[in-house]
Amino acid sequence: MLLTVSGPPGSGKSTTAELLADAFDLDHVSGGDIFRELADERGYTPLEFNKLAEENDEIDRDLDRRLREIAVAEDDLVLESRLAGWLAGEQADFRFWLDAPARVRGERIAEREDKVPARATEETKAREASEAQRYDEYYGIDIRDLTIYDLSVNTARWEPDAVLDMLVTAVERYDDAGDEGKALVDLETDF
Repeated sequence: MLLTVSGPPGSGKSTTAELLADAFDLDHVSGGDIFRELADERGYTPLEFNKLAEENDEIDRDLDRRLREIAVAEDDLVLESRLAGWLAGEQADFRFWLDAPARVRGERIAEREDKVPARATEETKAREASEAQRYDEYYGIDIRDLTIYDLSVNTARWEPDAVLDMLVTAVERYDDAGDEGKALVDLETDF
């Protein structure tokens, strides 16, 4: 079983993906971890590397290529990244989108990165705008298009365990006899 967890920074992707992997005894692969590994391999901080990615499309493409290869080659996995649902495409059994208001996400990021919440929120908004533009340029993806996802959850409304319960219930209660059609993913890549 391949589950994907996607969403903007601070939406609870990592927390939820880890809990989901534990709940179903699956491996967990994080796009953020792979991005940080790529940055470290090249001697950059993640923020520096993200800025560099704005000028060098090979950084995003390398990360996305690695995530796509994992989605195609692996099973029994929770794949987590902003584009996991798109990159996994038809390989994914379930695609989940997590989100929360920008203020909430900024506060979460500020807490984990020891920043001022207003600054974290503004940095996150700028990062999201930059990434959205790149996704559209590279692959024709409108990151705001949630039609490929099976379930979208506002994680500001519920605690992590309640969000997990929703996702677990969706997977466990799934009955392929009642499935009227998984959303198709139309993704043009050159990798």
